[in-house]
Amino acid sequence: MSNPDRDLRVLVVGASLSTTSLNNRLAAFTAKLVADKGATTDLATIDQFDCPFYDRDLEVETGPPVGAHGFCERLKAADAPIVASPEYNASMPAAIKNLIDWVSRFRPQPLNGKQALLMSASPSMVGGNRGLWALRIPFEHLGSRVYPDMFSLAQAHQAWDGDNLMDAELRQRLDRTLGCFLDLVEATKHYPKIKKVWVEFLGEHPDAATDRVEESEDAA
Repeated sequence: MSNPDRDLRVLVVGASLSTTSLNNRLAAFTAKLVADKGATTDLATIDQFDCPFYDRDLEVETGPPVGAHGFCERLKAADAPIVASPEYNASMPAAIKNLIDWVSRFRPQPLNGKQALLMSASPSMVGGNRGLWALRIPFEHLGSRVYPDMFSLAQAHQAWDGDNLMDAELRQRLDRTLGCFLDLVEATKHYPKIKKVWVEFLGEHPDAATDRVEESEDAA
């Protein structure tokens, strides 16, 4: 159900570089549904965050690129990200992994403590779902709470009626998933807080090269 009083800002990212991307189309449709539920949406496509391949030497010499700074700032401004990502060879695309690698270098690290929802669309019968299992790994490593019910749109090339999903059952499933996700994000934002510690290299001996410990607030 729509809640016009939601105090939430959601960053919705289409993670494909293609101008005819099914995933970017799903991201745009999702942003509309999120807005209908009363949240403020920030719709983006990954080409807005163009970055060279991550290179430690480049980071030391010039710092993170403009695209990484832009993604970091929009993550920090959002209460939660939603990412619609293609599946390439049963895994995630290089572009989204590279962007995550760059943004992980910022301190405080902007994915830490965020609730996140992952989505995919594909002409295949699995809807790109295998790529999402790979994409969960860096998100969860960086301290994001990835929503269990990922959404994958199978046979996505035949799923649309203009800007709407043709299948009423699929629309209802996506609507329910987004409603439950936004409820969780809202609870996380407004309930009493406790401190959560994120350790990047858990179990390593103390060392300046690997020590990366940050605190963030999480729901009690």
